[in-house]
Amino acid sequence: MASVPVMDLSIQASFLPHDDPDAALAFYRDVLGFEVRDDVGYEGMRWITVGPVGQPGTSLVLEPPAADPGVTEAERRTIAEMMAKGSYAGILLSTPDLDGVFDRLRARGAEIVQEPVEQGWGVRDCAVRDPAGNLIRISELR
Repeated sequence: MASVPVMDLSIQASFLPHDDPDAALAFYRDVLGFEVRDDVGYEGMRWITVGPVGQPGTSLVLEPPAADPGVTEAERRTIAEMMAKGSYAGILLSTPDLDGVFDRLRARGAEIVQEPVEQGWGVRDCAVRDPAGNLIRISELR
């Protein structure tokens, strides 16, 4: 078996699509409590970078799905349909206080997909959707 050298890598940012930058900003800033790190507009589109307070090395870039010039109009329609169904993109977050986070999300009007539950594979988690339909699962750190 060949040996592969270990590379020093970390995740700096992940991308999630949005179809309404103001709604995305309000959700990630006001509902999840993330800080806004950047808000850039270009040719009528906006890229908003947010991240958890106190974790400057980890960010989410909320991007318009139409931004990639290589995506055809038919593909844009498919992406829009999948986003509307909530089956296009998602992210997994974690917290040591799942019940407290869930209660705050509910109080702030987040779309609840699943209340906190113990999963058969040994994880306790819940799920919400952002305004673009992206699934956000939140697991409890143990």
